[in-house]
Amino acid sequence: MQRYARSFVVAFAVSVVLAVTAHAQQGWPVYGGDPGNTRYSPLTQITPGNVKNLKVAWVLQLGSLRSQESTPLVIGDTLYVTSSHGPKNVFAVDAKTGVVRWRYSPEVPAGIDQYACCDVNNRGVAYANGRVFVGRLDGALVALDAATGKEVWKTQVIDHTQGSVITSPPTLAKNLVVTGFGGGEYGARGYIVAYDQADGREVWRFYTVPGPGEPGNETWKGDSWKFGGAVAWAIGSYDPALNLIYYGTSNPGPWNAAVRGNDSSNYGQFTNLFSSSTVALDADTGKLAWYYQSTPHDAWDYDGVNENVLADVEINGQKTPVLFKADRNGFFYVLNRKTGQLISAKLFATANWTSGMDMATGRPIEVPEKRPRLNFRAKDVCPSAIGNKNWMPMSYSPQTGLVYMPTLNICMDMNLAQVDYKRGVFYLGAEFELGKWGPGGHLGEVIAWDPVKQQKVWGNTDDLPYIGGITTTASGLLFHGDIHGWFKALDAKTGQTLWKFMAGSGISAAPITYTVDGKQYVAVVSGRTFAIPPFFGKMGEQMVAASPEGGALFVFELPSP
Repeated sequence: MQRYARSFVVAFAVSVVLAVTAHAQQGWPVYGGDPGNTRYSPLTQITPGNVKNLKVAWVLQLGSLRSQESTPLVIGDTLYVTSSHGPKNVFAVDAKTGVVRWRYSPEVPAGIDQYACCDVNNRGVAYANGRVFVGRLDGALVALDAATGKEVWKTQVIDHTQGSVITSPPTLAKNLVVTGFGGGEYGARGYIVAYDQADGREVWRFYTVPGPGEPGNETWKGDSWKFGGAVAWAIGSYDPALNLIYYGTSNPGPWNAAVRGNDSSNYGQFTNLFSSSTVALDADTGKLAWYYQSTPHDAWDYDGVNENVLADVEINGQKTPVLFKADRNGFFYVLNRKTGQLISAKLFATANWTSGMDMATGRPIEVPEKRPRLNFRAKDVCPSAIGNKNWMPMSYSPQTGLVYMPTLNICMDMNLAQVDYKRGVFYLGAEFELGKWGPGGHLGEVIAWDPVKQQKVWGNTDDLPYIGGITTTASGLLFHGDIHGWFKALDAKTGQTLWKFMAGSGISAAPITYTVDGKQYVAVVSGRTFAIPPFFGKMGEQMVAASPEGGALFVFELPSP
């Protein structure tokens, strides 16, 4: 099922925009701006020349603190945004004025924090046919009437008390709403499930950890598949032309790789499918079309969940549907999204656990002393478990032909340890120090990356990690925030900062831009991460000190003439 490229250098050039959708809309209809998650807007009213004049148009208080990660949607003149903690609130507001039209505030079970790795965040909603779909920390998926906020239906995707919560918006395909869930750190067995948008009836289910008799089960030692993780907790992509849904999957469970196979880089058959992978599923049936595993037999927590960005490029003069992915493990992948063929893979940041990519097998070449093992502590492993890029989304601009990534420069020490599964608690089997400074002294960097040449074009370093997600525009702008609370506009060609605003709390979420009545707005959610810093020791203390907790949506506009 898996297909690899031969080991040769491929010259290819980026062509126009997406294969999945045209950017005719003036709103922001889906989490990634389009089903291919490019986070690129065709709007041009706000330019490098006038962006310095941006001012606050209105602010919405979200009603909760800590770890705000929502990307708002704008449908017509209504903006939909979620808060953290449940979500505690889903708001529908006038996108021009911020006046609240309705608020949905579900009951959140007490003590839910203990089951949520890693935090009580929510990344937003999906919209289709007059309904708003939202996943919740209690494992439920809910459809709301977009006009009133009233529940239309609710279905239970997963029992949250096993350590599985839903933090990301679902993916829409035809009449289906598709979702995964979290729990890779709790020993959940992952699956991706599709429901009918009309009534919440389950249509299909794909297990990301194969059971006995299913292809791939032989890649798990013994019955370790039962608690194998590989959950799809982040964002999906959809190609309507191919009718394929793409999801990344998390680390296998537990982190102790010896439970799942060999305790070495010579893992043989024990690759632990389909963990730390990208899977392409037929949207109608949920059947596997292809997969690509980025980190076989993962022992570092290099989740493969980062967003898959869809574009069309020319390869050897032929237009090819591709998928871009900046993986936690440090590789920037270009895959043929129709076949799963690996076209190229290059390291985009400091990663010393590997010496490069074996293009014949499509697998990273491991540096054995950098693999954590039982009774062996791998030291100064780069990247850390948080990866060279985490969930904060990147953007692809067809105008510049570049991908813009919020990256991390953190290393770690780690060894594996004995562990037994206990429902509802961490199932790791590892001892670690995750907060070690990477080379150069900086901890984060916005990188402009050329996917044609597989090389860095420019970079802006940050003193602390957790740079926010990125959005680009046809006018040549790039927007992102940081953990200090600065929201910035950059020149997409050079990386020069053209404007910045202090939001008062860290920004991890990616911004959006939209128009109402012919006027362009830019919006971003502010609210520093809470549960991540304690994993990083002194580095984490600096992250906490950088800004207080918060919870607000800021919307910006140019002054009226």
